[in-house]
Parts: sequence; structure tokens; C-alpha cells
Amino acid sequence: MNSVDIEVLRTALQWMDQGHRVVLGTVVRTWGSAPRPPGSLMIIRGDGQVAGSVSGGCIEDDLIGRVAKGELAISLPEITTYGQTAEESQRFGLPCGGSVQVVLEPLSLKSELRELLLAIQSYRRVQRRLDMATGTVRHEPADDGDRVFFDGASLNTVFGPRLRLLIIGGGQLSRYLASMASMLDYQITVCEPREEYHESWDDMPAVTLSTQMPDDLVLAMNLDHNSAVVAVTHDPKLDDLALMEALRTPAFYVGALGSRLNNAKRRERLLEFDVSQAEADRLRGPVGLNLGALTPPEIAMSIVAEMTAIRRGIDLTRPVSSWENSKTVCALP
Repeated sequence: MNSVDIEVLRTALQWMDQGHRVVLGTVVRTWGSAPRPPGSLMIIRGDGQVAGSVSGGCIEDDLIGRVAKGELAISLPEITTYGQTAEESQRFGLPCGGSVQVVLEPLSLKSELRELLLAIQSYRRVQRRLDMATGTVRHEPADDGDRVFFDGASLNTVFGPRLRLLIIGGGQLSRYLASMASMLDYQITVCEPREEYHESWDDMPAVTLSTQMPDDLVLAMNLDHNSAVVAVTHDPKLDDLALMEALRTPAFYVGALGSRLNNAKRRERLLEFDVSQAEADRLRGPVGLNLGALTPPEIAMSIVAEMTAIRRGIDLTRPVSSWENSKTVCALP
């Protein structure tokens, strides 16, 4: 779950505490090309104020108007669908005939948003089950994040902590990598025990700089399925310490800068530190997609691209085509 959605939930609680009527919209299904994926959130206040988005602007105005007039989600959750016909898709500006189905939920104490936020902030994954007939909510532990299931009777959404990126090393490449990852909503920690690299991070307040030794920091961070680790110091004394612990975690991505030869030697060293063969095989190295990158910004871009592909389940043993793998790309006029 990204920080934008967390901020939507926080804003909803703030508005409710101020006495406003608040309706939560959740994208539950899309057909064809759609601007926002299932799970996208938006809140609409009774006076028309909004936060978040369910369509990137295509249907928001209509939803705001209907909620403000009291036409939707007065006391119980409701379903509304946009783009069921070509005429409707054109009217609302949905791309390429796409359709979007949204569940609108009037929020109240039984919505248990405060409890949900507390779980997220405690780095716990929670499945939120909304009963469409009664509006009641139940929370259960969940293993995976970013999952939405809707069968008409209940809406089940898995919420979890935001993405985290641990960068080993505080050099120039790390700054570009941190900048690009922050745009993708990663919570970023840079591990740099060497004092000579500390000063350059003063102008990046969104990044947490740690002076702990890499292996100690990996253990302290308790990395999960929403975590990524990239080692870029070129110093085996630092990189290897981080990797030997990171490869034992559920982190979805663990990578190291270096040539094929250097990474082959690195894997051999890791095996000497009780890292299993299966764990060593998880290492992405040379790190990043093969984009022909040469400069630090290009290398950082290739790393972030590979992280995104892995997180989205793209098979990188095959040629990557945005047209084949994207569900939202459409031909522009």
C-alpha cells in the first residue's frame, strides 16, 4: 500500500472527526483500458471535497455530484459502474472503451478505519472485509498486499505497509536511486557507515540515513515482502554483509552492483557464509535491466525498472514489452 492511499485514510478520519459525512470509493473491477487499477481509493466529503482518485479524473466529477446530492451510499455500501457502453465511455473520457466498477461505502465508526491505520503503521498486513448488506467491517491477518476480491456480497481488500528500499552505500548513484524510488513511493533508508559520505544527504530529508553496519541494519529493519535491497558500494566488506542477511528475508528484490564476473565471485563468497544456493540464486546481479545504461542516472533508472518488473511479476527471462504486459495502455489518436 502506498503513502497516497494511507493519506487518503488519514484524511477520511480527520473529516469524520470534524463531523463531515464521508464516502469511501474503491475500484473493484476494470475492463479494457482503465486509468486506475483495482484497489485505488478516493474519499468524497458531503460538501464535495475529495482526496485520492479512482479514475485519474474521468469520473470523479460525476461521483462528487451524485454523492453531494445524496444519490449514492446514503446508509449502506453501493456499487456503481462507468463505461458500460461506448457512449458512456466517451462521455466520461474513459480511454479505449474501458469500464470501471466502484464500491462506495459511507464511513462510520463501524468502518474501523482507525484500527486499520494502526495495523498498517505497525507493519502488519490486514484483510479488510466489508459486508455490502450491513456495512460492517471485519479485519483479519493477511499474507499478501495489493489484492482486491469482490463477489457482490463482500469486498475484501488487503492493506499492508508501504514499499521500503534499503540502499547500501551513500555515493552518487545512491542519490539518483533514492530520488527515483521516492517518486514510486518507496520509504528509503540509506546505510552508510563511512562518515565521508554523510554530508551529501543533508538536502534529502525524506531519506533516512543510517550509520549502522549493513548486516545489523538488515536485521533491525525486519524486511518483508514489500522490501527491496540494493548494494552499490563496490566494497565487499559492506555489500556482502548486507546481502548475506537480506537474501534470507522475504524481500521481493535483492540486487548488487557489479559485473557478471564480480557477481559470480560474490555468490561464491556468500555460499561460504552459510547462504544457501537457493538464496544466492535470488541475487539480482548485475543489478538492473539491460538498458545500455552508462551514467549514474541511467543505471539508477535501470535498477528501479527491474525492481518494478519483479514486483509486478513480469517474467524477465522473456523480452519485456509494455504493449503486451500493460493492461492500461491504449493507442492514442
